Amino acid sequence: MAADIVLKGKVHKYGSNVNTDEIIPARYLNTTDHEILAKHCMEDIDKDFVKNVVKGDIIVAENNFGCGSSREHAPISIKAAGVSAVIANSFARIFFRNSINIGLPILEAPDAVKAVENGDIIEVNLSKGIVTNITKKETYSSHPFPEFMQKIIQSGGLFGYISGKEL
Repeated sequence: MAADIVLKGKVHKYGSNVNTDEIIPARYLNTTDHEILAKHCMEDIDKDFVKNVVKGDIIVAENNFGCGSSREHAPISIKAAGVSAVIANSFARIFFRNSINIGLPILEAPDAVKAVENGDIIEVNLSKGIVTNITKKETYSSHPFPEFMQKIIQSGGLFGYISGKEL
C-alpha cells in the first residue's frame, strides 16, 4: 500500500445542486485550455472564487454536486483552479466518474459537510476516510478511497494510471 494521501486547505462552501453550468459556464466550453477554464471556475455562482482560491483549497457542498451535463470541463476547471478535493453529501454520478478520471479527489462525508463552514481549514486523509477540521478541532469520518482509486489520483488521473506514471 502506498503512503496516505493527505490534503489540506481552506473550505469554500456551497449549497445543493451546484450544476456543471455553474461550475464552468457553457460560454467557455469552446476551449480545453486548463488555464482558461480555471479563470472562469465557479464564476456564475461565486464571482470572487478565483480571486480567493489558493492551491490546495477544498470545495465543500451539500447534495448532488456536479449535476447537469456530463462535460469533463467542470472537474477540470476545479482542479486547474487549484482545488485539491471536493467534499459533498452526494455527487452526480457522471461528475463523480469524470472527477476520478481526471485525478480530482471527491469524497462523500455528510458529517463534515454539516459541520464545516466557509473559511475553515480542513485536512482530508483519503486513504483513511478521515476529515479533520483544524479550525474547530473536530474529526469526521467517511469511506476511505479504495486503493485503485488512490493510485488513479496519485497518477494525476486515469491516463497516468494506465500508462503507469505516478506523480
